[in-house]
Amino acid sequence: MNYFRLVPAIRIAVALAATCSGTLTFQVPAQTVLSSSADRDAEIQQLRELVLKLQARVERLEGQQSTSDTSRPPAGVPDASAAVAPVQSAFAATADDRGVLDFFKTTTMAIAVDGYYQYNFNDPIGRVNLLRAYDVSSNAFSLNQANLIIKRDPDVAAGRRFGVRLDLQFGQATETLQGNPANEPRPDVYRPIYQVYGTYVVPVGNGLTVDFGKWASSLGIEGNYTKDQMNYSRSYWFSFLPFYHMGARASYKLNDRVAVNYWVINGTQWTEAFNGFKDQMFGFNLQPHKTVNWIANYYLGQEHPDVVFFPNGGAPAGSPTEQGLPFQPVPNPANGRLHILDSYVTWQSTPKLTLALEGDYVIQRILKESAPSHATGGALYARYQAAPKVAFAARAEYLSDRGGIFSGTTQALKEATLTYDHKLTEGFLVRTEWRRDFSNRPFFLTDSLGTLSNHQNTATIGLVWWWGNHMGETW
Repeated sequence: MNYFRLVPAIRIAVALAATCSGTLTFQVPAQTVLSSSADRDAEIQQLRELVLKLQARVERLEGQQSTSDTSRPPAGVPDASAAVAPVQSAFAATADDRGVLDFFKTTTMAIAVDGYYQYNFNDPIGRVNLLRAYDVSSNAFSLNQANLIIKRDPDVAAGRRFGVRLDLQFGQATETLQGNPANEPRPDVYRPIYQVYGTYVVPVGNGLTVDFGKWASSLGIEGNYTKDQMNYSRSYWFSFLPFYHMGARASYKLNDRVAVNYWVINGTQWTEAFNGFKDQMFGFNLQPHKTVNWIANYYLGQEHPDVVFFPNGGAPAGSPTEQGLPFQPVPNPANGRLHILDSYVTWQSTPKLTLALEGDYVIQRILKESAPSHATGGALYARYQAAPKVAFAARAEYLSDRGGIFSGTTQALKEATLTYDHKLTEGFLVRTEWRRDFSNRPFFLTDSLGTLSNHQNTATIGLVWWWGNHMGETW
């Protein structure tokens, strides 16, 4: 054996043994100079003796450990467990808090504020922009919406099949979404709750995802949160198609390219039911290529109330009440059906250019035997990411409103929108927009009462802030 190769290891072993036992006092010279064969033999002998002593010491310490894990070390030997205990305690505390830390890592918690200033060049009486879902006010600093979002999605791989989501919303958008007693029995009860639902992934095949509660409708390509849309203002079809539903829905992914969906719900924009009919929706998501996503939906509903509520009094004597709110049944209520065919496709044609197309066909009847009112049309979108913080977007749209089920009068509506995005930083977006709405008949308000125009032009600057964890995700 070449003992000289052991010198560095022996030095380390000696240091460790001395630290643990406090009794070893062996010393190995930092540098050994061998001037002769005799000196070399003496050094080898010294190293042999040192190795034997170390081996004996290690065997003795191992024997003491195996005798009793709780026994005290020999007199004069420091108790290593005393020094290790605080470290173990610190690690134990970290383990206790790990569940809390993991919860926040896997839970989205966000706050958003969306406001705007818009000017309508018609200078309409009352500063009202017609046919707008959110940007409803002209020549005014306006709060579109303020939001609080909390969501925790299921993660089957991590052993968590449950999830939950809550979206609270305040501002003008809330009034649009849920503020009309003619549309819902008691809107004030649910006004701030834009979405709330629980999720469970049933262990069937690839996993059957089931939600129960109130959720934003996926009819139409546009959604609620401005930061995730191409334009600041919303399209006619966003304003016309349902905003939300209450009920149960299921989604099943057949493979990496195809998923199917089914809903059973109270109705369109009905948190509480206005009649006994349960609407249904059937749909599929198809991804034929990684850059293409196609969604198609068929919706069947019956949206006519069979009761009338009296929120401001005037109810007949003896009317039944629901939590103190009187109502009475509608004699021979309308039973006509609502049919919605909705389809849209998104194509990421290049890393910077996104194209999208939406088509819709809606039929509504008052009675089953009535002549239908219907709306047809669609929208074309394009967005170009010119720089990491700069983007341009355009939208062109058409809606044929035969029977006035959207605007209240039969007309052909068109609009064109140009939008400029500047994301000053992650969480702060400035969006400027020019939009022109026009019709084949006078419809839009002007500065003279009773005088209508066949167009309106608006210029808008929107400011959107959002803050929270998972900043880059889509809500």
